[in-house]
Formats: sequence, C-alpha cells, structure tokens
Amino acid sequence: MLRRLIFALVLLLGPGAAFAGPVGKPAPKYVLVDYEGHEISQADLRGKVVILNYWATWCAPCRNEMPAMDLYVRHHKGAPLAIYAITVDNQVPYSRLKFLDDSLAFSLVQKLKGRGYGIRGGVPTSYVIDRAGIVRHAKAGAFDQQQLEALVTPLLSEPDPAPPQQAVASR
Repeated sequence: MLRRLIFALVLLLGPGAAFAGPVGKPAPKYVLVDYEGHEISQADLRGKVVILNYWATWCAPCRNEMPAMDLYVRHHKGAPLAIYAITVDNQVPYSRLKFLDDSLAFSLVQKLKGRGYGIRGGVPTSYVIDRAGIVRHAKAGAFDQQQLEALVTPLLSEPDPAPPQQAVASR
C-alpha cells in the first residue's frame, strides 16, 4: 500500500520530482540485484555505457520500448554497453518474467539499491550513464530506435576512461 502511495505521489508531482542526481554529474552509487539474488555493482560496470530502465508489465510504452532496446543491443553486440531493466511490478513473480528475460539481449533485474535513482514522473524512466560514470540522461519516456542511436551511440564511441590510479607509497 505504501509503495502505491509513493508511486501515486511521484506521478502527481511530475517529472523531476524523484530523487535523481543532476545530469552532467557523477552517477550516484548503486547496486543491482538480479532475480537469483546476485549483485552487480557500479564498479562491475566501469567503462561501459549503462542504461538503467524502470518499467512495468502493465505499461504500454514500456512494452514498445523493450524491443527497441533489444534491437539496439543486438546491433551493437560487443560494444561497451549494459542495459538493466528494473521492474516496478513487485507482485509479478519471476516465473512470469523468465521467458521475457531469456529472450532479451539485456537483463531484467529485481531491484536497484542506492540513492539518487527513482521513477521520474512515470514509467518508463531511464538513466543513461556514460563510460566515465557521468549521468547523461535521467527522465521518463520511452526510447525508440532513433533516440537510442542519437543518445547512446556517441557515448559508446568515447574513449575508455583511464583506470583508477593506485596511490603511490611515499618513501
């Protein structure tokens, strides 16, 4: 009941009312939890363009967006790209989502742990984080193929950020 109330408040307050950090700033820390309980940390995805996408089974724009994201991943196979779709349907058992999860070229995850990410005015809501860990997109609305190409493809072409430098021991 509380989740529904929070969701309704976010919808009423409109885009930008959720808790996202500003575009152009470092992405807030997060951990994704898949349906087997495995955790995928932000550090695990370093050097990749990451799309975090909130969706729901009852959401028509979400159902239209999924094939566009799937096709985009398949056309950019081998690119430094990771897409994770986070369902807001907590009552839908994974057994009903497994076929979809198995057929997509990206992963469905059960939840995202971390502050700074939330539904921004409705689903779908997506966050795009570049290879250097900077938020480049944070808003509601479904992607189509052209929007993915325009936003994500240039980010894939950016150079891999330098690995973190190790502290040099002082003499």
